[in-house]
Amino acid sequence: MAQLWGGRFTKETDKLVYNFNASISFDQKFYKQDIKGSMAHVKMLAKQGILTEDERDQILEGLEGILADVESGKLKITSEYEDIHSFVEANLIDRIGDAGKKLHTGRSRNDQVALDMKLYVRDEITEIDALVKEVLVTLEKIMEENIHTYMPGFTHLQKAQPITLAHHMGAYFEMFRRDRGRLADIYKRMNYCPLGSGALAGTTYPLDRAYTAELLGFDGPTLNSMDSVSDRDYVIELLSALSTIMMHLSRFSEEIIIWNTNEYQFVDIDDAYSTGSSIMPQKKNPDIAELVRGKTGRVYAALMSMLTTMKGIPLAYNKDMQEDKELTFDAIDTVKGCLALFNGMLSTMRFKKDRMENSAKNGFTNATDAADYLVGKGVPFRDAHGIVGRLVLYCIDKGISLDDMKLEEYKAISPVFEDDIYDAISMKNCVERRNTIGAPGADAMQAVIEQNKKYLQEN
Repeated sequence: MAQLWGGRFTKETDKLVYNFNASISFDQKFYKQDIKGSMAHVKMLAKQGILTEDERDQILEGLEGILADVESGKLKITSEYEDIHSFVEANLIDRIGDAGKKLHTGRSRNDQVALDMKLYVRDEITEIDALVKEVLVTLEKIMEENIHTYMPGFTHLQKAQPITLAHHMGAYFEMFRRDRGRLADIYKRMNYCPLGSGALAGTTYPLDRAYTAELLGFDGPTLNSMDSVSDRDYVIELLSALSTIMMHLSRFSEEIIIWNTNEYQFVDIDDAYSTGSSIMPQKKNPDIAELVRGKTGRVYAALMSMLTTMKGIPLAYNKDMQEDKELTFDAIDTVKGCLALFNGMLSTMRFKKDRMENSAKNGFTNATDAADYLVGKGVPFRDAHGIVGRLVLYCIDKGISLDDMKLEEYKAISPVFEDDIYDAISMKNCVERRNTIGAPGADAMQAVIEQNKKYLQEN
């Protein structure tokens, strides 16, 4: 078919070049945004007297018909068209005739595609934010139910100090809360309308760019037409935020994979989110967690590819920027799928509370509290540290925990120990005494949970 830009050329584009240049295979994804932007543009043109009211009404009716027919499947978007803009405009002209040829007045494909991409990214940010919030709701529920579920906290993958499952989940709540903050920042920063910037230098038509921006829900028009058509910072920012979301999901998945092992047995993943082995009948594999962990690299790659694409582009628009779409579309779809599946796995997971508490006891996570006990009896901390180190070596040699030692065994290493050592090193007291805000004690955790509930209600 004839191209929108064909008047300057005396022969047809080579078929291979045409296919290489075309974007219809992927930019058809934002047909809604393209039509929505065109509707706003036409309303503004009529308001400014550039189009008549009759022309406006014809074009709007034609665009609404195209949108309805695409969504019903009656009208197919095919490779006959170079891009989504060509598809919409060509079908509009077929339907309403010469009035359709005025759709592109005061507009370039450069500011049109910039608008479409912004509208698409803006819509997707809203959907991704909702999915992250669902994860937060699940985490808050787990926290509320597990304030007294004791487990080991780790550093270097070594058992360190006793905490609660609520406290552990709370760490991920903070991560995903920050992710939502990043998404909100990107939305706010990008929410300015590029339409009306033309190819790069605006237009001689008396456009009301503020009106177009208002119709499309933007905070206002962009203020430099060259930047408007060549800005993809918001895409890079989104890919960075998505990479961080995936990093958090991947860390969480790694822990679930470890907790699911025979050695830990902290969790039982629901059958719906696990698979078996074709040869080993005893296996129950954490496939969803592993796939989320694996797909993280895919989203990172989109970010690095986009940064590399943009690093050498002079002002203003260049065709390289067409590469933004497939990368961004794939990253968005990947993150949305991972969030939905991860939340399903997390919300149906069963936690083995007794196993978690026994792991904390047998891992000497209360050793620091034993040292603090000695300090409370007047022993200098450095000496207390050495005494407890000898206690741990003794227990390892005997194959017992600190809780299992008899008082005479304690006194043989230090006469300072009395019967109250057992209360001092109990899992409950080790955790409950830590009640500064942010710590795992029940009072501190309850205060945080109340703040989390308020946050979820208000955001």
